[in-house]
Amino acid sequence: MRRRDFLNLAGGALVGGSTSALAQQVYRVAILTPSQTQWQPRTFRDALQEFGYREGVNLKIDVVSGENELGRLPKLAEGVVATGPDVIVAVNTPGTRAAMSATSIIPIVSAVVADPIFLGIVTNIAKPGGNVTGVANLGADITSKRIALLKEIVPSAERIALFMHPDEPITTLQIQDVERSSAALDIKSKAFPMRTLEDLQQGLQQAIQWKAHAVVRLAGQGFALGTETGRLATENNLPSMLLQRRDVEAGGLMSYFADHQELWRRIAAQVNRILKGTSPRELPFELPTRFELTVNLKVGKTLGLTVPPTLLARADEVIE
Repeated sequence: MRRRDFLNLAGGALVGGSTSALAQQVYRVAILTPSQTQWQPRTFRDALQEFGYREGVNLKIDVVSGENELGRLPKLAEGVVATGPDVIVAVNTPGTRAAMSATSIIPIVSAVVADPIFLGIVTNIAKPGGNVTGVANLGADITSKRIALLKEIVPSAERIALFMHPDEPITTLQIQDVERSSAALDIKSKAFPMRTLEDLQQGLQQAIQWKAHAVVRLAGQGFALGTETGRLATENNLPSMLLQRRDVEAGGLMSYFADHQELWRRIAAQVNRILKGTSPRELPFELPTRFELTVNLKVGKTLGLTVPPTLLARADEVIE
């Protein structure tokens, strides 16, 4: 049974010259995230406001972060469940798995995960059937598309260094995609595992020794190092394909990935439907539909590269 909080608003509305106190239902949404950087608070809150929710009036959002320590998430999830929220928004695969282990009753919206079937989150995209639905951020062939875009700027790139988090299950999906497409893309690839900034620095030097022509940051927990990846790659004269606009703004060459602002608006829409009574078992797990391409022309010039006009015309943002 869901537990609700109620807020008694003083004053009320004047009807026929009389004042009545109104009882306003307050919905409680918990955000369980591996780190504060892995969700879009402003986009999510703005979207909920468009649905009529006001924090402090009829909505309370509690954010619980693992602060980049994934081992803390199961215990944190138990604490979240104990507070009895109406919905848990579980961010990324680690957050989702922790929330699923903590409750099979409270509705869970799994936010920006990869393939939900491969990860065992649901067994059916159209009808999840349990207490979990959500929004995915990784298409099946997204990694090969990212490399193909990179090669439009660096057509001679044949040795691609894949920077990834070794504990991230979706790494397998991305590497399989690269391997299937290697012949068509005319590339060889090598994975370099990293969990920390020190690992990144060491992996970059190993990639240089391997004579890599470019760097691709794979999706997963390692994307927290995205800004450092782009900056360090450029400093070492390596073109980089990253995951977010901010990574490119920090000094990387380009990024191509699902538009996370759009995804968080859709996550808010799912939360709204659940709060209004729809069971997550009836809400389809949504897949990404819009992808964002960002190119840093300044970095391109620094690396001695020419960005084709056809690619610039397709870019959502060009940094000059």
